[in-house]
Amino acid sequence: MATSSAPLPTESDRTGFADELDERVRQFLTEHDPTSTDPLRFLQARFDAGLAWIHFPRGLGGLDAPRSLQPRVDAPFDQVGAPTHDLGRIGVGLGMAGPTILSHGSAEQQQRWLRPLWTGEQVWCQLFSEPGAGSDLAAVSTRAVRDGESWIVDGQKVWTSMAHEASWAILVARTDPSATKHRGLTYFACDMTAPGVEVRPLRQATGEAEFNEVFLTSVRIPDSDRIGETGAGWNVAMTTLKNERVFIGSGAAPREDGMIGIVADLWRTRPELRTAGLAERLVTVWIDAEAARLAGERARQALATGQPGNEGAGAKIAFARLNQAVSSLELDLLGEQALHYEQWTMRRPATVDFRVRSAGYRFLRAKGNSIEGGTTEILRNIIAERVLGLPAEPRNDTSVAWKDLPR
Repeated sequence: MATSSAPLPTESDRTGFADELDERVRQFLTEHDPTSTDPLRFLQARFDAGLAWIHFPRGLGGLDAPRSLQPRVDAPFDQVGAPTHDLGRIGVGLGMAGPTILSHGSAEQQQRWLRPLWTGEQVWCQLFSEPGAGSDLAAVSTRAVRDGESWIVDGQKVWTSMAHEASWAILVARTDPSATKHRGLTYFACDMTAPGVEVRPLRQATGEAEFNEVFLTSVRIPDSDRIGETGAGWNVAMTTLKNERVFIGSGAAPREDGMIGIVADLWRTRPELRTAGLAERLVTVWIDAEAARLAGERARQALATGQPGNEGAGAKIAFARLNQAVSSLELDLLGEQALHYEQWTMRRPATVDFRVRSAGYRFLRAKGNSIEGGTTEILRNIIAERVLGLPAEPRNDTSVAWKDLPR
């Protein structure tokens, strides 16, 4: 994999560091015309040049640069309309699998997976939730039994986005049923094309099957696809979930981006819909949306100094609450007009875009925001105990103290 050998200034010399990055981007765009280069080849070359995740190590898409300089690198690519990612399609890979593989994967795994994951050649999904475990990840019952240099996996996962298009999955399974539930887990990468993997659609209230349930029947996973040590799956999964919550709740956005912008435009352009009571509600959710946007920006700036923390749970809660409040306000504004639903045709979409759908769809789909990516109830416990330091609730699993679990 080609990487530049030119030395970069030290991090303490931030001006020189930024200038060097500017020059690298300028030179790259000179050598790779974004309008004529095949999009995949362009993204592969960008990764090889260290201009993908710039805070990642050299040879793995980065330059060991400060994470805070990523927007400075991305801006010139955006300005010239360079090929980019479909975040809805490969978001699990970029936001969850990638950081986890970097933190816990072997050197061979990092070389094997990070490049195609970043370029979008591989679509990843997340096999965590189970029908019998609810929001308690440590209660998963999917079993992985060692068989020589492989593991045989049996179980069922549910609410899996992109499973119907994914080539790989991040998977948590129980490998030691005799250990306390947080200690007996192991983390794997699962080939979704392997024999024994069955994906079935889950039709939702929206009429579509955006999610799936996945059945694993005697699926053989090589031990070389185990991420982290045997029995250390809880630690590895916490890295994934912290990055997931930041990815969901803290995306960069301009003012009035997303559903709040849709409702604000409706208010401005349809004066006949306005009432005093609805005006008060609109102002309240608009302020909440702006506060959440600024909090997300602060979280991204803090992220530049290291790994995401448990504070990402707050951003995820705010995201879910706001989407539900705004979509409910939109229905009340539209009144009987909101009863029209665009279609009820069974589809299995790869991505979800609230902006191009009807008010009814937005209302129904927003209900899932407080479940996906960690339920609001569980995230509130995380904030109370791990951020605010409040006393833990009594738990049924008395064999292990919550305060003793890995952070």
